[in-house]
Amino acid sequence: MNQNNKKVFLCAINNVESGTCNEDCRFCTQSVRHKATIKRYKRKSIDDIVYEANIAKKNKAVGYCLVTAGGGLTDERLEFLCNAARAVKNENLNINLIACNGLASVEQLKELKKAGVDSYNHNLETSKEFYNQICTTHSWNDRFQTCLNINEVGLNLICGGIFGLGETQEDRISMLNSIAFLNPKNVPLNFFHPNKALPIQNNTLDVDTSFKIISKAREILDSDMLMVAGGREVTFKERQYDIFEYGANAIVIGDYLTTDGENVSKDLENLERLGFQIAKNCEG
Repeated sequence: MNQNNKKVFLCAINNVESGTCNEDCRFCTQSVRHKATIKRYKRKSIDDIVYEANIAKKNKAVGYCLVTAGGGLTDERLEFLCNAARAVKNENLNINLIACNGLASVEQLKELKKAGVDSYNHNLETSKEFYNQICTTHSWNDRFQTCLNINEVGLNLICGGIFGLGETQEDRISMLNSIAFLNPKNVPLNFFHPNKALPIQNNTLDVDTSFKIISKAREILDSDMLMVAGGREVTFKERQYDIFEYGANAIVIGDYLTTDGENVSKDLENLERLGFQIAKNCEG
């Protein structure tokens, strides 16, 4: 990252429905099929969601994402998320409200938009060619269509993927090219965090290969934000803030969906010490 452009965007995620997914994604502890030892609950209260939104804002996050476990939006889930979105928006936090709720139709996405959701996160996860090696209960085309739906309704698209699942370099390039076609505003790059309960046991990526993935993503993509999300601490360890030298300009702060993240105060202190400016809104 150029020293004259050391601006970092922060995003917080809230796992508002945990461990209730019936899909078979081989990398995900949210699936009930894998029986991972995680916290499982149907839904958080809207009061808790609003409270955590205020904490995210206090921690300088410009994005706040409501994540649910499951293949996609049901009528019940959609109603709950719309109510949660309105409650968060009523706080007037000036924060980008993001939904991440799996497969979604145009009609469902329109309802979320009306409720105040600004962006929708739906990752392609990997290449079209490799996808059936990591999931069989829905298709890569299903994911791609949801991303097209998001663009159609005028929500800001957030779309990325996960690395370290056994994919080839060709798979990575293929996925990044597919993401580029969709033209998302923000691209989250996740790095597989192994769990003994999952069918995929190891992430074979070393730190230098992971840095090269970030650089290649920045080369291919023209998105405002390139975010290193899940697996940052596990993959990059003491070099986690070097990601910005390779083209990233955004991170997730706090905990992830079912794994712990870096202490927020530590992230903020280190970013300040290294001379980074924390963006005050999604436009910087």
